[in-house]
Amino acid sequence: MEGMSGPHVIRGSVSLPEAELQWRFSRSSGPGGQHVNTSDSQVELRFDLARTEALPPVWKERALERLAGRLVGGVLVVRASEHRSQWRNREAAAVRLAALLAEATAPPPRPRRPTKVPRGINERRLREKKQRAETKRGRNSRDWS
Repeated sequence: MEGMSGPHVIRGSVSLPEAELQWRFSRSSGPGGQHVNTSDSQVELRFDLARTEALPPVWKERALERLAGRLVGGVLVVRASEHRSQWRNREAAAVRLAALLAEATAPPPRPRRPTKVPRGINERRLREKKQRAETKRGRNSRDWS
């Protein structure tokens, strides 16, 4: 794999192992010029999430749970065909896969701590509401004789 930019880091020291990535190439639709019908520029990248040993067990569990809708038999598939060159599509697919895994393995957000609305703010809101009601009542045309 000459020319590919090194290992694609997911987060921290964890990166995608090249040995566990399966590449498939096919003809891409869209622009390409004269040799478009002869070059396999569309890239399909497969990563077996269920069997990988590259991710820490906690991350793997989290990713399997969050990406359940995208997995086909435990395998995550990413396609790229937006560039004319196969090499650039390979880069795009690998970056997309790394980003997907980074998002799926991220720790869950901290639970929100409920806070109480300060009494002063509540009182001010009610005061302004009364004021507004008074203004509107003043516009009522019934008592204009």
